[in-house]
This record gives sequence, C-alpha cells and structure tokens, in this order.
Amino acid sequence: MSSLKKAAIWTTGLALLLKLSGLLRESVVANEFGASAATDAYFLAFSFITLVVAMIATGFNNVFLPMYIKRRKNGSDLDDTNANGLLNWTMLIFAAVSIAGWSWSEKIVPAIYPVMSEAAEPIAIEITEVFFIFMTFIALAGLLESYLQSRRIFVPTLVSKLLATLMSALFALFFSDIWGIYSLAYGFVVGTVIGAIIQMYYLIRSDYKWKPTLRMESDFTKAFVILIIPSLLNSVVGQINLFVNKAFASGTIDSAVTYLNNASLLVSIPNAIYASTLAAIIFTLMSEQTEDEAKFKDTLFRGMEISFITLVPIAIGLWVVGDAAISFIYERGAFTAADTEGTYQALLFYLPIIIFQGMQLILSKSMYARGKTAIVFRISVTTIVLNFLLNWFLVDDYGYTALAFAASAVSVYYFAISMVVVYKDLGMSEFKRFLATAVRIAIPAILMGIAVWGAKELLNAEQWYSLVQLGVLVPIGIVVYVAMLRIVHPAGFRRFLGLAKRNR
Repeated sequence: MSSLKKAAIWTTGLALLLKLSGLLRESVVANEFGASAATDAYFLAFSFITLVVAMIATGFNNVFLPMYIKRRKNGSDLDDTNANGLLNWTMLIFAAVSIAGWSWSEKIVPAIYPVMSEAAEPIAIEITEVFFIFMTFIALAGLLESYLQSRRIFVPTLVSKLLATLMSALFALFFSDIWGIYSLAYGFVVGTVIGAIIQMYYLIRSDYKWKPTLRMESDFTKAFVILIIPSLLNSVVGQINLFVNKAFASGTIDSAVTYLNNASLLVSIPNAIYASTLAAIIFTLMSEQTEDEAKFKDTLFRGMEISFITLVPIAIGLWVVGDAAISFIYERGAFTAADTEGTYQALLFYLPIIIFQGMQLILSKSMYARGKTAIVFRISVTTIVLNFLLNWFLVDDYGYTALAFAASAVSVYYFAISMVVVYKDLGMSEFKRFLATAVRIAIPAILMGIAVWGAKELLNAEQWYSLVQLGVLVPIGIVVYVAMLRIVHPAGFRRFLGLAKRNR
C-alpha cells in the first residue's frame, strides 16, 4: 500500500475522531455552562484565536508548500536553509505578537466586540490573555503542519489538533468546579503544547535538519513575501466571516453567539475532515502535478466528485434530522430544549456552507497549486465586504439567523466566482464534465432527503428520543442514497467504492 493511501486511512480516521472530540467538548460545555454570557465570552475569545490558527496553518501552507516542494525537486534547497530561516523568523515574530497581545488585550477585545454584554466582556478579555501568553506554541503547532506535509507526513498534525480539543473537553469536565469557563482555555493550551512537541519530534525523525539560522536566499524571501500577504488574508476568509457574524450576534439576544457557534460546529465537521485529509492530500498531489495538465485535471475532478458525493447528502440529511442531532449532542444539564430550537434555526441557514465551502476549498487549492494567489486574494476581499454588508443590513430586522444566512450567501458567491476562474483555464469540457457529475449526484441526494422526511413523518419520529431518531432515520437515508447513486451515477459509485476498497 502506498504512503498516500496509508495517510488517507489514518488521517480520515483521526479527522473523524477530532470532530467527535470537538462534539464531546461542546457537549461538556453545554452540560456545565449551558447557553450563557460565560459561554458567549469563551466563544468570542476562541473565535479570535481560531482566526490566528487558520491564518498560520492554511495561509502559510498555501504559499510555503508549493515553493518548498518545487525547490527541493530542482535541488536548490536540499539543506533546508530557507525552511529553517523562515521557521525561525516566524517564531520570533509570534513571540513579539504574544507579548503585545497579552499587554493590550483589555483594549483589543472591546474594540473588536464593541456591543458585547457587560457580563461577557471581562471573561472574554481574560481568556484572550491566556491564549496570547501561549501564542508562540499555538503558532508553532500551525507552522509544523506545513513542514510535515511537505514530507507527506499527515498523522502527527491531526494528533496535535486532537490533543488540543480533547484536553479542552477533559479540563472542562474535571476542573469546571475550580476554574469555571476558564478550564476550557487551560485545556486547549496544554493540548496544543503537547501536540507541538509531538509534531517537532516526527519532523526531526524525518530528513529535516533544524538549524538556528535566520538566513534565507533573496529570491526565496522576495517570492514568499509577495505571496504570503494575500494568502494569509484569503486563508481566513471563512473565519473572518464567522468572526464578523459573532461580533454582530453579540449585540442581539442573549446566547446568540452560543447558538451560532454550536450550529456552525455541526456544519464545519464535513469540511474540517476534508481540509485535514482529502484537501491536504489533493493539494500535495496538485502541487506535484502542475507540469502535467492531464493529471492535474484528473486529480481536481476526482477531488470535486468525491466531495460532492459526500457533502450533498450530509447537508440534506442535516436539514431533516439536524434538530435530533443538536438535541443529542447539546441538550442536557444547563442546555434546554429552547436552546436546541435556537441552535437548529441557525443550522438551517448554515446548511449551504457544507456543500459550497467544501467544494470551494478544492477550487482554491487548485489555484494555489498553480501560483494564482493574487486572484484568490481579490475574490476573498470581495466576500469579506459582501458578508459585512449583509450582516449590517439584515441583523436588525431578522436577528441572529440572518447572520447564518449571510454566511451561506457568501459561500455560494465565493464558490461561483472560483468556478469561473478555475474552469476558464481548464476549459469548458472540464466544466461540463463536473456539471454532469453534479446533476447525477444531486438526484439521489434529493430522493434520499424526501425518503427520510417521509419516514420521519410517517413514524412520528419527532416524539422519539433523539438518539433513537438518528439510529433509525440515518440508516434509511444511507441505504436510499447508496442505492439511488448506484442506479443514477454508476461510474461515480464505482470510483467511490473503489477508493473505499483501496483504503481498506
């Protein structure tokens, strides 16, 4: 079995475990703290730190990986001089950011969230200070992902992310009586530090040789600086948009931030798995295949097809059974049935993100692999402006659910513009190839949704316990979808089945 196939198996399993641990964490938070000013404060502070993590891990990776692979292939950086210099410079920069952020948190947080409640503000400031103190380790964990990926080492990164999430849940479970909501932040920091150490260990075990140098070749430095700024901004478009949504939500009803956070977590599960597994592997392959157009096109098509086959039924399925999923994960302890309903209303408007953001991720990776960072940046800026305007005009009249609608509208726009750019280069034949596949996949998914909704109504399943609902309705959906996909799109079904068999 090839190294990439082994990586696909391990990373898919670990990515799923990562998201399950995320659900465990949020379930513990719901049980211990419910939906309150304290949870709103934590999610506001954590939104800021996830913005930084996304910028480091994704933005840095999108520029560094193609450049590094290309230079290693042509033999111009076999001793890792540029990689060492870049890593060391970046760590020094984030050490300075850590000190400055910790010193100015009392001014930064109120400036970002000016309409925060009085009860939430001091908690959000103090949790942000905790994150800034350990910003250097948080940045290191994100940077090492790119260095490991360049060597086709994917598993330690997911282990690192898993530890951060799992420790956060465990600290909340065992230390909430002592530290309250702050236990979540302490657990996240402990898991991140351990994860960074694990990643560094595996990087050193590879052929990478770290050196305490700040020297980089001038052409590498110039190219990296030119590309990194638009890449950093583009990498956090989704996070910025959610960040803006939560900032607006903090000025609506109590617990709105928590409702949006819990709903967006469910929506993020499929895309997070793709970002950590398929998207990472596909991006590595596309970076290696830029000189072979036929292979590049085929890799992109396979990535789009696999994404569509899995993302569309998940979105439709959550539309039907999302209320049961929310109830099972969150509704216990301090989290009430009314909180479940508030979260489900946000989820319904978030659902298009599952499809369009996941697909757009593959499109963006294809543009990065071909060095079109500036184009992605220009598209990204327009999405941020569009999201802000939609939030501004809709939130007063329609409340926090309008913020979820705005995020989905932006994801559709981003996907559509990216499609135009990518397939303009690849040709109309490739676009028609994808469109025909998308139609064949959409039909079984829609039929699946109708079947599950019909079963839910016929069996009066809404009266059942949430886990029983999921245990009955989800298998019905899977059976119907698989059967219809095999009939309507047999070629895609065989390709997907073949991939699963190879993975086993």
